[in-house]
Amino acid sequence: MVFEDLRALDTEHRRLAIDELLLQYQAYRKRQARGLVRLLPREAVRPLYRRALLAGFGERVPADPLAALVDYCECILPLPPFEAWCDDLARYPVAHLRDLDDSAAAPTAEAPTTVEARLFEFGGDPWIAYLRSFRDGGAWRGYIAFEERQSRRIHRTALIFRESDPADLRERFLGFESVALEAFLRSALP
Repeated sequence: MVFEDLRALDTEHRRLAIDELLLQYQAYRKRQARGLVRLLPREAVRPLYRRALLAGFGERVPADPLAALVDYCECILPLPPFEAWCDDLARYPVAHLRDLDDSAAAPTAEAPTTVEARLFEFGGDPWIAYLRSFRDGGAWRGYIAFEERQSRRIHRTALIFRESDPADLRERFLGFESVALEAFLRSALP
């Protein structure tokens, strides 16, 4: 399941995992709205933009008409609520990764996305391993960020993943046994 079972996390880490999911949900909503704008026939853009202005969307971002139009489209699309989106993400993570891969607004090296998270123990302490990924040209690159649950310190590996599809990154990460995660964590520790 994506982000493991949140019930296994303590309150603070559950909140952090939910915050990460909220960021992904907001990015999903923006991708869907941009997709609608790309599908519009040219002659429909100006009337829809006028409706966005009438609804007050141009006031928030007056210098960027496209952002106002995307924000408006996000509000008029019948997108699922956060809880339904989370359920769908848990059931069909690969479909969500393919949606991300098809997007023009894929994660970047400066703003990677968390593809998956796993709980494991190292040295008797609980840790969370996050697979963080971004598109780099025609490939998806990734690294593992390890969070010690007690201190909340983060240690990360170098870029260790490179695949053509983000679903392949996730599959490789989920295929690691605890011993492999421990080895990667040791390589990331100072």
